[in-house]
Amino acid sequence: MGSYPEEEVDDDEFAKLIRRMNPPRVVIDNDSHQDATVIRVDSVNKHGILLEVVQVLTDLDLFISKAYISSDGSWFMDVFNVTDRDGNKVWNKEIISYITKSLESDACFFPKLRSSVGITPSKEKTLIEVTGSDRPGLLSEICAVLATQLCHVDKAELWTHNTRVAAVLHVTDESTGGAIEDPERLSAIRKLLCNVLKGDNDSRTGKMTVSMGLTHIDRRLHQLMFDDRDYERVGMKAEVNDKSRPQVTVTDCLEKDYTVVILRSKDRPKLLFDTICTLTDMQYVVFHGTVSSGKEGAYQEYYIRHVDGLPISSEGERQRLIQCLEAAIERRASEGLELELRTEDRFGFLSEITRIFRENGLTIRRAEISTEEGKVVDTFYLSEMSGNPIDAKTIDLIRRQIGQTVLRVKQNPLLPSKPPEVGSTVSLIFGNLFRASFQSLR
Repeated sequence: MGSYPEEEVDDDEFAKLIRRMNPPRVVIDNDSHQDATVIRVDSVNKHGILLEVVQVLTDLDLFISKAYISSDGSWFMDVFNVTDRDGNKVWNKEIISYITKSLESDACFFPKLRSSVGITPSKEKTLIEVTGSDRPGLLSEICAVLATQLCHVDKAELWTHNTRVAAVLHVTDESTGGAIEDPERLSAIRKLLCNVLKGDNDSRTGKMTVSMGLTHIDRRLHQLMFDDRDYERVGMKAEVNDKSRPQVTVTDCLEKDYTVVILRSKDRPKLLFDTICTLTDMQYVVFHGTVSSGKEGAYQEYYIRHVDGLPISSEGERQRLIQCLEAAIERRASEGLELELRTEDRFGFLSEITRIFRENGLTIRRAEISTEEGKVVDTFYLSEMSGNPIDAKTIDLIRRQIGQTVLRVKQNPLLPSKPPEVGSTVSLIFGNLFRASFQSLR
């Protein structure tokens, strides 16, 4: 996912003429649908546009309940039904204006292939990326190393999946509040963290990179875990008829030379971003697609080809795509008890909190760490080291150690999935499907 060369923007005169004649158009409609805001995006087509659009909506914490995707030929058209995090239509004028300006900009519709994860030079923060074998207490050890090196974690996100772990951390120098620029100090941090990341009896040793810059964390985490091959279930027994796992099928559509991908899973925020991100970074193009999400589960159907214009031709490639899409869905799945911390920020706080979790026999499945206006806003997904749920006594003990008002236990159970009824997959190819799909979104 991270190995192919970056595609440059086509700046020849013909491309400029096409862009001037067909500028991107965004229509935001709050009248045609009773329960959702309908966003329609039209533009000339280019690989990566679909991900850029979904990324803009997802970064605004908007939930995409339905979508129709069409990028056949030289034209790109998407329709999305979206709501805010509370399930309401999007009425905020600032958000509507931001969506329109972002999606109609050339930066969105004519990006470099990996521009959203390219390192943007910055003297404000140092970017640290780590991958390795997951184990209880790993984040605590990473934070302890950074604290001893007088590094403050301003923002971070950690994912675990299939015994692997990936994290992206934005750190600053405690003394200056800016990026860490001393090469010798950066080398020392790299050496210490690589020692922490070494796994026992694992051929895939831990990796770490240090860079001065900023990146889109979610997309970068997908790429780090993909590069670390977390989708490979080596030494693990295959689950038979496990309905809790995502169901991915990949078949041929011989009539139109497409590969058809169908995904069924539990619904959750950012699910569409995760699947589109994986397809895009694996160099697949979505030509047609329908998406439906709700309380009964999520259903996604895509007609794809490789960027070279060919459908999937081998069983090996088919199985690899299935594994990668399953992993993309599972990485962000909310495993364990969700705890939220809000308090005044101070140096070493993250190291202290993660140490308390470790000393109480808890392991971190996923973490989102941020600092807003001098306050820590952290979310952790925890379980016992054995994998069992956390009992009430342990929760009470942690709250006494951290502070009753600082720690909040959040309950977000996911309902069992039941994929909605869908019609024949082949019908998506024909012209009358566009009208039917668009009417269903209204």
